[in-house]
Amino acid sequence: MTDQTELPTSPASEAAADEPTFSEALEALEGILERIEGEEIDLDELATELREGAQLLDLCRAKIRRAEVEVSQIVQSLDESPEADDED
Repeated sequence: MTDQTELPTSPASEAAADEPTFSEALEALEGILERIEGEEIDLDELATELREGAQLLDLCRAKIRRAEVEVSQIVQSLDESPEADDED
């Protein structure tokens, strides 16, 4: 018999697991835009679609900001590493 203990998860990690990836959010956003531009959306659905599009746009922007910060931190840590100083 195996013991399968679940690891504790934080609310933030649970939310991240539920949110779409950047690619999924972007694809959904593009679909909404295509339906709006193609006039495929009923007027009654327009507000709902726009609201969802705004949420997806916010999500994409947040993911881009997080990626920028992470990349900056990685580059900074590489610049500060002792190995970089040894090569001079």
